[in-house]
Amino acid sequence: MKITAIKAWQVDLPLKEGRYSWSNGNFVEVFDATVVAVETDDGVTGYAECCPLGSAYLPAYGAGVRAGLAEIAPKLIGLDPTNLGEMNRRMDAALKGHAFVKAPIDIACWDILGKVAGLPVHALLGGAAQDRVALYRAISQQPPEQMARAVAGYRAEGYTKFQLKVGGNADEDIARIIACRDILHPSDVLVADANTGWTRAEAARVVAAVSDLDVYIEQPCPSFEECLSVRRRTALPFVLDEVITDVEALLRGLAEDAMDIINLKISKVGGLTKARLIRDLCVESGIPMTIEDTWGGDIVTATIAHLARSTPAEFCFSATDFNSYGTRDIATGAPRRLDGFMTASDAPGLGVTPLIESFGAPALSIGG
Repeated sequence: MKITAIKAWQVDLPLKEGRYSWSNGNFVEVFDATVVAVETDDGVTGYAECCPLGSAYLPAYGAGVRAGLAEIAPKLIGLDPTNLGEMNRRMDAALKGHAFVKAPIDIACWDILGKVAGLPVHALLGGAAQDRVALYRAISQQPPEQMARAVAGYRAEGYTKFQLKVGGNADEDIARIIACRDILHPSDVLVADANTGWTRAEAARVVAAVSDLDVYIEQPCPSFEECLSVRRRTALPFVLDEVITDVEALLRGLAEDAMDIINLKISKVGGLTKARLIRDLCVESGIPMTIEDTWGGDIVTATIAHLARSTPAEFCFSATDFNSYGTRDIATGAPRRLDGFMTASDAPGLGVTPLIESFGAPALSIGG
C-alpha cells in the first residue's frame, strides 16, 4: 500500500456560546480547522483534523497547519501509511519541530491502519480499557457569577468535571474559584486552569487563598520552572499542560515531581503515535491524564475518544467532547455526549466519515 495523494480543507467551526475566552484577554469566536485526507493506491483513505486554539495559545495556528502540510506532503507520497514508525521518521526529517503539522498525517494513517485491519483505532492503541469516558466542560472566562451559572447549567446536562478558565486578575480569579466550587457537589471535580496567565506572585496569592477548597491548579505560569515553584508552595493537586510538549518534557516533570496530572493534547505532541507513547509512560508512572486536543470538531473528538477509551479509567482523569461546543457537524459517526460521558466507535479506523461535500474546494492537494 502506498500514499498517492494528500488533501486538506479549511473548515470554520463557529461556537454555540459565541466566544471562548481564556487568560490574558485571549479569545476565539470561530475556530480555523483543517481536515486532512490521506489517499492510497488500494482505495483506502484515512482522515484526520487539526485545530489550533487560535495563534496566541501554543506555537501553532490554523494557516500554519496547511503551510506545513504543503512542505511535507510531497515527501510522503509513495510511502506505506501503515508503517507508522517510518511515516513519523520521514515527517521529522522533512520538517523540524511543528508537531501540530504532523499530527493529522499521523492520525489519518492510524485511520487507514484500522480500516485495513478491520479494527477500531482504540483496539490498535491497546484495546478497550473502559466502555465510556468521563468528560469535563471548559468554562469560558467571565465574571464569577456568570461562570457559576454556566457551571450549574452544564452540571444539569450531566457533566461532573469542570475546568474554569482563570489566569486573569488574581482577586477576580479567587472569586471565580470560590463561586464555582460553592455550587458544586462534593464529588464534583473543579480545575482552575490559568493557561500560563499568572505571574509567580499572582499564582502564589491564588493558591494560598483557595488552599482550603477542593480544587486542582492547572498550568499557573508560562515556564516549567515557575510552575514548579508554585507547586512547591501548595498542597493542592497540580496539573501541567502547555509545558508538557514531548517525552523529554514528561520525563523532566516526573523526575522533579512537578505534577499530579498532565493534559495530553494529541496534536501538541504530534499525533497518536507519540501520544500513545506519552500515555503509556504516564500509566507506568502512575500519572493520570486529561486526554484531549487544542480544539476541533467531530474528527478530533473521535480521535480523543479512541485514545481515551484505550486508557485505563483510573489514569483517564477526563476527556473532551469538542464537537458539543460548536454549531457545525463535519463528519458522521462521531462520538456524542450522553450524561457527561462519550465512547469511541467500534467501526474500523476512527469510525467517522467527513462531510467532504460541505467543505468546498481543497486548500491543498498534493499527488494524484
